[in-house]
Formats: sequence, C-alpha cells, structure tokens
Amino acid sequence: MCLAMPARVVQVLEDDNALVDIGGVRKTISLGLVDGVGEGDYVIVHVGYAISRLDAAEAARTLALFEELQALEKA
Repeated sequence: MCLAMPARVVQVLEDDNALVDIGGVRKTISLGLVDGVGEGDYVIVHVGYAISRLDAAEAARTLALFEELQALEKA
C-alpha cells in the first residue's frame, strides 16, 4: 500500500526543492512535479516528491483524519 501525506511548505529551496513539515517532522522534498508552490502552501508528498498542491482546508481535514486513526490505533 502506498501512502501520500499532506505537508506544509516551510521554505522553498534551490533546485526545485523545499523544506516541509509533516506532523512535526521536517524533510527536504522535490517540487519538480508541481508548479507555483510557495511557503505556507500545502502539498501532497509521496516518496520525497510533491505530487499536487492542496488547499489549507482540505489539508486540515486530511490531517484530522490521520489523528483520528492514530487515536483509534492507540485505544
């Protein structure tokens, strides 16, 4: 099973890269597949690549679902 995660862009770097925050973990990813991404935007990240942009409301809903799943797993 493959899983793509919403991530907030913290900093746009050189060479089509960006520093993103995924649940408190910061990671450098490639923006080479998505145009027009800026700091504060949300992207869907899969295996180190942003594969699409995501609006903030949809990112919040998706992240809330992941939190619910984590809570259920702990219960």
